[in-house]
Amino acid sequence: MNYYISDLHIGHKNVIEFDGRPFTDENEMLEALVANWNARVRDKDTVYILGDFIWGKESGWADVVRRFQGKKVLIRGNHDPKTFTPETAARFAGIYDYLEITDAPYKVVLCHYLLLAYVHDFSAKGVMVYGHVHNTAEKELVQDFRRQVWARLEREGEGPMGQLLHAGCMEEYMGYTPRTLAEIIMGDVEKYGNPVAKLG
Repeated sequence: MNYYISDLHIGHKNVIEFDGRPFTDENEMLEALVANWNARVRDKDTVYILGDFIWGKESGWADVVRRFQGKKVLIRGNHDPKTFTPETAARFAGIYDYLEITDAPYKVVLCHYLLLAYVHDFSAKGVMVYGHVHNTAEKELVQDFRRQVWARLEREGEGPMGQLLHAGCMEEYMGYTPRTLAEIIMGDVEKYGNPVAKLG
């Protein structure tokens, strides 16, 4: 099973207030993230982490990463190290800046940063999963763009499909828990009324 999540910001005290996260401090947040993750993910599962995983020096990463079950693939974010020690790198099944995978029936583009134009963006089976924007004005601009795309599709029946899916752990449909692509799509439909996702 494949799962997705982004912007856990483990060890980042200020992100709790920034996102309005329901934790008293970074230690409580870590324990909740580990518990939520391990309640779903098994060793054979793969979790694609779309950046900003741990807030802290790389020297402390290995001990934290080992607490999370499953095969972990990190799509590096702006707060993740540029290089990793062999000990930390060995805890991941892969570390990338950008990745394309198939999660049948979808062709999935994975990047910490939102790409408005991406491979397969004209297909209902093409999906771009991203993080980075948290609950900010930038995220609202993304949703405005998507509404414009949907309106054009309705009007003209052409244009990019707009399968842009935010996997930020702070999203209500994420619940600080890795989610399947189907769960993220359903959460996106319920929150934003994404008519394109319904086509998939």
